[in-house]
Amino acid sequence: MDDDHKLQEQRDDEMINGAFQHLLDTYVASRHRKKVDIITKAFNFARQAHKGVRRLSGEPYIMHPIAVAQIACEEVGLGSTSICAALLHDVVEDTDFTTEDIENIFGSKIALIVDGLTKISGGIFGEQASAQAENFKKLLLTMSDDIRVILIKICDRMHNMRTLASQPANKQYKIAGETLYIYAPLANRLGLNKIKTELEDLSFRYEHPDEYTRIQEKLKSTQESRHSLFDQFTQPIKEELDKMGIKYHIKERVKSPYSIWTKMQNKHVTFDEIYDILAVRIIFTPNDRKEEINECFKIYVAISQLYKSHPDRLRDWLNHPKANGYQALHVTLMSKQGRWIEVQIRSDRMDEVAEQGFAAHWKYKEGAEIEFTEDEGELNDWLHTIKEILDDPQPDAMDFLDAIKLNLFASEIFVFTPKGEIKTMPAGCTALDFAFSIHTFLGSHCIGAKVNHKLVPLSHKLQSGDQIEIITSKSQHVQPSWINFVSTAKARAKIQAILRRDSRDIQRHGEELLKSFLSNNSITYSMTVVDQLAAFHDIDKREQFYLALGEKTIILGEKDIDAINGKKETSTGGWRKYVPFFGASKPKKQDKEKKVDLFVVPDKFNRKKPIYINEDNIEQYKFVQCCHPIPGDDILGFIDNKKQIEIHKRSCHVAAKLKTSFGNRILDAKWDMHKRLFFDATIRIQGIDRIGLLNEVTQIISRQLNVNIHKVNIVCEDDIFMGTFDLRVHDREDLQTIIDELKKLEGLQDVTTN
Repeated sequence: MDDDHKLQEQRDDEMINGAFQHLLDTYVASRHRKKVDIITKAFNFARQAHKGVRRLSGEPYIMHPIAVAQIACEEVGLGSTSICAALLHDVVEDTDFTTEDIENIFGSKIALIVDGLTKISGGIFGEQASAQAENFKKLLLTMSDDIRVILIKICDRMHNMRTLASQPANKQYKIAGETLYIYAPLANRLGLNKIKTELEDLSFRYEHPDEYTRIQEKLKSTQESRHSLFDQFTQPIKEELDKMGIKYHIKERVKSPYSIWTKMQNKHVTFDEIYDILAVRIIFTPNDRKEEINECFKIYVAISQLYKSHPDRLRDWLNHPKANGYQALHVTLMSKQGRWIEVQIRSDRMDEVAEQGFAAHWKYKEGAEIEFTEDEGELNDWLHTIKEILDDPQPDAMDFLDAIKLNLFASEIFVFTPKGEIKTMPAGCTALDFAFSIHTFLGSHCIGAKVNHKLVPLSHKLQSGDQIEIITSKSQHVQPSWINFVSTAKARAKIQAILRRDSRDIQRHGEELLKSFLSNNSITYSMTVVDQLAAFHDIDKREQFYLALGEKTIILGEKDIDAINGKKETSTGGWRKYVPFFGASKPKKQDKEKKVDLFVVPDKFNRKKPIYINEDNIEQYKFVQCCHPIPGDDILGFIDNKKQIEIHKRSCHVAAKLKTSFGNRILDAKWDMHKRLFFDATIRIQGIDRIGLLNEVTQIISRQLNVNIHKVNIVCEDDIFMGTFDLRVHDREDLQTIIDELKKLEGLQDVTTN
């Protein structure tokens, strides 16, 4: 046994030393100042601290910090400070060492980053949503002190995703959901395109393994035809660029499985109907850095003489880079095979920024260690906005998360102030969003705007290139309805804060009115009296009662004095018991519901094991309205506050929030159905109308496939018809058969389902 143990230790040492040597080799080959000594010191310290501890996968724990440091160095391009922090990132949390120990040995800079990483650890999120939002606030606050905290956190998440196979399924859904909800958008916002794509693909692979495998196989089977299309398309381009004497290389970019799947879901198309799976990337080395933008346009002019370009699909990210620093010129050309192909033209520097994001901006002076300065304009604007949101604490944690999520916008538009200054805004924002982005006073007193010199309402959606002038009035006040049409986090947070402040003022006024009314009627003001009056007016909370008084929706009078004195027969609430809609009928409905015994999760329930849903136990679970899962869908279980289990599709928008906020309540759920029960499903069809088409559709569904049609709704306009069919099917497979059969009908353009 002892020999086995020694052999294992020897193997571990070889593996650890090999991984660390690979890290050092990568670092030495980079353009950073060579601080090998401090990295080696950090490695030895962490190795000693984690000695004897193993990960779930069985490998020594130190392999995780080395892997995170490797990603930070190789894939994000960070230097020695970050590599040391990555090696030490779990030491304070998992061992007896403190942040002070790290500071004494490695200095304040590394200690600050390790401290930031320790604060936001624990898979970001704790038991409750509020605890999770608190942690998320910490994450963003530490991030604004030193951006390296979040970069290393993303590297940490990347390694956890790459080794997710060793976790049980319910943990996989939690971690994958969290990654899609927070980490992938963060990586995108920081310009880490490669990492964002891999995080999305890994999340997709664990949440929808069958779909992932199907798309991978499709990509493999179409690989040869893609290669030949790429070769034929790029041959004339290469000849032209060679003639121009440009140093370049051309890359084939294939759309990632996750983005293919997302497009299939959003656009309701099949894999074969997606045309932009292939894109071509021209990466050149400019002769003169100052001329790189001009060179991009020269290449564009040359290739658009070879192929016809699409007039509406020229994207100039050169003069106006995206908020995450991305620069390139995108042009879509018609190939000789009759396919539109996107060509991305960028210099080698732009390519590095596109892959490594802000870390590549800090490619600083040759040989210098990265210094994180305050001149990263767009990024700091973003961090500043987040700080503003944090200054106005949200009462609801999920609101806070959504507010941050809104700010991780992927698509931006460029708009201009009246003076011609350019501002980056999220796509879909309104004139009111713009007003709040300039100044809170401007937003809260905004009555309208002039967009391109035309008067528009506050809710007007802005387009790229618009010039906006905000019109204000001192008499204007923030309206509750505004919250419905703003889309930026900053505007939403400010409106909510002002509304809360206003309602507090109205409540105070209501309280004063009540006190003076009671005093005039010689009644002593007390909480008991307030509660009596609130109950008399069917209001649960004192604050709401004060608000109603302040807004004058309740006027106090004689009847209120009677209520206080116990003369209840005049109570305005009394009529309710005589009206059959109120009172008596409600409990009956509840009694009816209680007859179904829902499964209640016991205290010693094994959450790692999947739950199987079959015909006998299906009524014990809650099937919620947000996503209508049917057998064949990828599903998960969620333990609600009553310890009952809700069933959601894994791709459901509500489930996305649950995975992020209540990860420890997620269960793996699987179907075990045998085509005995029926489920509701809806299909939508669209096409060109012709005589007998509806008859053919119903023949296929009801006669040929023997499916029960529950409800039909058809609308026809200018020879185009749209219809929805509510069906009763056994499972997703039945539904797919119906869709496949209907697609064969002449004139039917589109068949989709929920």
